[in-house]
Amino acid sequence: MKALLLSEYGRLDVVDVPLPRPGRAEVLVRVEACGICGSDVHGFDGTSGRRIPPIIMGHEAAGTVAAIGPGASGPREGDRVTFDSTIYCGYCEFCRRGEMNLCENRQVLGVSTPEYRRSGAFAEYVVVPEHILHQLPEGIAFAEAAMIEPLAVAVHAVAISAVPENGSALVIGAGMIGLLVLQSLRDSGCLRVYVADIDDSRLQLAKQLGAAHTINPKTTDTVSEIMRLTSSKGVDVALEAVGSTPTIKAAVESVRKGGTVTLIGNIAPSAEIPLQTVVSREIRLQGSAASSGEYPQCIDMLKRGAVDLKPLISVVAPLEEGPVWFERLHAREPNLMKVVLTPGHGVDAGIPCADLNVQLQG
Repeated sequence: MKALLLSEYGRLDVVDVPLPRPGRAEVLVRVEACGICGSDVHGFDGTSGRRIPPIIMGHEAAGTVAAIGPGASGPREGDRVTFDSTIYCGYCEFCRRGEMNLCENRQVLGVSTPEYRRSGAFAEYVVVPEHILHQLPEGIAFAEAAMIEPLAVAVHAVAISAVPENGSALVIGAGMIGLLVLQSLRDSGCLRVYVADIDDSRLQLAKQLGAAHTINPKTTDTVSEIMRLTSSKGVDVALEAVGSTPTIKAAVESVRKGGTVTLIGNIAPSAEIPLQTVVSREIRLQGSAASSGEYPQCIDMLKRGAVDLKPLISVVAPLEEGPVWFERLHAREPNLMKVVLTPGHGVDAGIPCADLNVQLQG
């Protein structure tokens, strides 16, 4: 099968690799769409340290069940599915508490570290455990279904932020996650959502998606503007989707006394915080890691039309064009948001499902 391989940092190659075979309680999924995540771009240049070459990246995906391994009983061939990016064990203390994102044995699709290597979905087929699969309704297109993974990240961040009914929130960072957080806040009942970003085109998109007010820190001080908009009280919650000292500081200083700051951005190993502000104003400061069981909620949001993913998809391109689009994303090309790659499935793409199952059972 064809796959997009990170051969070395800064180099992606479309290569032929063996068709993976599902093991016990696993399924083989024919990939129909896989989005390029910002973490994949950081993996491409080596800055994340979590994509050690050679590795097939990709964890935002959807497709159809092509074959079923021994012991997998739920899915059937041809089922339309998406799947969690997190592979959790299901039996550690965190999993038993429903905190699968904190699983002691957690792995992530398309990630390689010194501890593990897990091939991802920038390929014609991918093998995943049965228990991370989620059925897709017919009305959800595969390109949009591939974005359920980042949507789940946003929904999880909003859920743990405990925004009060008819409350207010500031979202710092109008990238993919920030714009999904904005829509998730709106769906959760948050009355006023303010968005800050240094990119005017992204701020315009935020307004289109329901932001009450937008702020460009290059021309307007974020904290001063939030205080003006909230009669000097501050917002109930700030969700920071950048991950740098200046934006974390702005988030902390923009919330009211007793407010909450949720940190989602994760591009630097460390950052400074205004400690005395956090302590003296009794601000709750917390991190948000991946998602933890929000996929069904996200699928329901798409069915209800509560979230609009179409404006966030800039390009749907063949897998073979992946190296070009990675370069353009890495160069931070203006107005380029989500790129979704679609593996081609020609007659030689792999073994037909029926033949594959015969071999698996034999």
